[in-house]
Amino acid sequence: MKFKISQLRMWRVVITCHILIIGVCLIMPQQAFAGHHLRVHEQAKGFALYTGTETATICVSSQEALVVKKTAQLLGDDIRRVTGVSCRQQSAPTSSAPAIIIGTLGCNPLIDAAVKEGHLQVDGIKNGWEQFLIKWVQNRLYIIGSDRRGTAYGVFTLSEAIGVSPWYWWADVPVKKRKAVYVDADYISKQPSVKYRGIFINDEDWGLKPWAAKNFERNLGNIGPKTYAKVCELLLRLKANMLAPAMHPCTGAFYSHPENKLVADSFGIIITTSHCEPLLLNNAAKSEWDLQKDGDWNYLTNGEHIRNKWNQRLTEAAQYENIYTVAMRGLHDAGLRGDISKEQRVTLLEQVISDQRQLLEKHIDNPADQIPQIFVPYKETMDIYENGLNVPDDITLVWVDDNYGYMKRVSNPEEQKRKGHSGVYYHLSYLGAPHDYLWLNSTPPVLMYEELKKAYDTGADRYWLLNVGDIKPMELGIQTFMDMAWDFTAFDTDKAGKYQARLLANMFGDRLEDDFQRILDSYYRLAWSRKPEFMGYEYEWDDAAHSGLHHTDFSFFTGTAQQRLADYHQIAEKTQEMIPSEARDAYFQLVEFPVCAAYQMNRKFLMAQLNHELASRLNAEGANWAAQQMTIAYDSIQALNNRYNQQCHGKWKGIMDLPTGWCALYQEKPAVTFNALEGIIEPDLQPTMKQHTPINLSTPTSKSDGIRLVKGIGMDWVAVQMTEPSNVVSDATSLKSPHITYSFFHENKDSVDVWLSTVPFWPLYKGRENKIGISIDGCQPQVFNNLFSEYSRLWKDQVLRNEASCHLRFAVNPKKKDHSITIITGDPGLMVQRITIK
Repeated sequence: MKFKISQLRMWRVVITCHILIIGVCLIMPQQAFAGHHLRVHEQAKGFALYTGTETATICVSSQEALVVKKTAQLLGDDIRRVTGVSCRQQSAPTSSAPAIIIGTLGCNPLIDAAVKEGHLQVDGIKNGWEQFLIKWVQNRLYIIGSDRRGTAYGVFTLSEAIGVSPWYWWADVPVKKRKAVYVDADYISKQPSVKYRGIFINDEDWGLKPWAAKNFERNLGNIGPKTYAKVCELLLRLKANMLAPAMHPCTGAFYSHPENKLVADSFGIIITTSHCEPLLLNNAAKSEWDLQKDGDWNYLTNGEHIRNKWNQRLTEAAQYENIYTVAMRGLHDAGLRGDISKEQRVTLLEQVISDQRQLLEKHIDNPADQIPQIFVPYKETMDIYENGLNVPDDITLVWVDDNYGYMKRVSNPEEQKRKGHSGVYYHLSYLGAPHDYLWLNSTPPVLMYEELKKAYDTGADRYWLLNVGDIKPMELGIQTFMDMAWDFTAFDTDKAGKYQARLLANMFGDRLEDDFQRILDSYYRLAWSRKPEFMGYEYEWDDAAHSGLHHTDFSFFTGTAQQRLADYHQIAEKTQEMIPSEARDAYFQLVEFPVCAAYQMNRKFLMAQLNHELASRLNAEGANWAAQQMTIAYDSIQALNNRYNQQCHGKWKGIMDLPTGWCALYQEKPAVTFNALEGIIEPDLQPTMKQHTPINLSTPTSKSDGIRLVKGIGMDWVAVQMTEPSNVVSDATSLKSPHITYSFFHENKDSVDVWLSTVPFWPLYKGRENKIGISIDGCQPQVFNNLFSEYSRLWKDQVLRNEASCHLRFAVNPKKKDHSITIITGDPGLMVQRITIK
């Protein structure tokens, strides 16, 4: 940048004065950034951000990137929210009064001059990726970034420290008011664990799109720049850096509104796209690909026109920061077009990738191997990849879960050597077979952690993308994922299981953390055995024999249905007792709504089931009572949705609905029998059948090193992990392999039946299996090898139940009463969630 002479003289004066101030303040400049703390007080201990009457000045150079200027303005807004007093903003301090100096290395003359003179030590962040430091030096508070996003993250780290949640707008979390604000800071961030971290807005038809079109962006009638500005701000506050925009036909294409890309860039947010949007082109939108005008989306027959479309997109977008999806699929989420063999598909995609890289080099002044690209082996492209597709070494392989939270595979030892490393595409929300779950966030944080750990430990540190549906009500899951992506080493299984309760305690009060933990544990545990959306026991996109609503696996005869309803009722009641009025809207969105909605959905279907059972037994009065309870539950769901849409003076009107999923029935009112000639009497619901009690997994008689109990996962909320997934494969038929043993009592029988339930993980990568051994009283082990193919009936049942199970029979000595069962490691990483002896 060229300055006028007068500007240069002004900067020399400012810099000289500023360096003199620093020189007086720093006795040992080489130790200036040795600490790692950021504390906020209301007592006069630290930098005077707000004395009770005045706030510090915010200083940002005119040379800074737009995102730095924008976040500095947002910091001023945050300080006003906390203190009620506005901040002055200028390019440099004009006096010795308290000032917050915000800048990026190489973009702020004040900071660069101080560093050059040795008065500021920045070695901890120099040349780093998205790092920052926050340092208090007398009447200055420095927020310095290694790059533009690093500076922004530093700014929002201060915002959160003084009491502004990243969710202050998206979940209406109250801002903590302060009488004074003093900051004691000597903080240096680490480089993020994952380089690219972001969200994919997806299946927005029933939430974000109608809310934006009819409420937040009525003039546009769509998800547009105003919405994306709020999304991008949230991402920065969560230390994310990447967005895959909404792309369903109902919304239209991100690039159809020219302002969208400008908004994203102004927040420093990188644009990426889903697995079916190659080179930023959304072929699901008619504005991007019109079959009548553009012809078939078939590279063999229409390749030149497809390349022209990609060329046009790169012409308008390549100047911004993007991550490019390479290869191609069919239209939207369909498979590759054309009736060709597997070998021909491999050859075709290799040609597509080669052509795409030539286009990238044409529009970006870098060789292809220096341009961020991803290949996502999703659905049918996984088969093409494993049939020999050659993906250039610099391209990041983005491994996917099976849409239900289980990683389909991770990098094998050879793939771990790739220059482009690997990444993850993970779901909190999904529309597809065997059933959608778009309504509530019910993915347990421990499952998320364990699956992401498999990927991270095998090289997935380059790119993490989370499918978040409409963003709401996935808030807790989103923050958990992003915080793991930012610093994965800060987590372990125990911390992951307690993390969301800690987040809520930060928002609503530390005294409630134990209550939050109990509520969340029960909520996720109950949804583990059946998500609320799955309680109709239907299969979407399936044949007639398996579609339609069915009775559940929970029984009023054994008491499992009553217990399920009682557990839900307990946490639903608990949510209504704890939160002050000013925080009720936020608490309703984050906890009360999902808990109560899940309870009422379960109540609706279980009461309909009870109605049918009592009617078949000619108990008309009891059947009438159950029908009445079903109707109350159905009406309660509608009331909860309405309350969500009406809260905050209608701010969220249109955001919450029961998604139809095109063919789902769970949102409907199930058919019941009601006899108007009979009365309504609550029936006696005492269980009449004995239920077998599973072995307590927490009390083994012995176990090998490396086998551990994992809390926060499984039907009984504890599972046994058969050593770490990255360990070598063991012999599942040998008692010398790592194992765990339990005792049980069984007499007067010459055989025992064992029902073993495991978590339905996929094999770690091609060539691995899912073997686990079972032995009774040290006999020759039998092996359960849970192998399945995606979209098979077996796989569908397993993901809907979160369970893979087997039934084995063993001969035993009928004279012996005390027995043992030993579970033996075959493929490491498998988890046992229940053992039942019958």
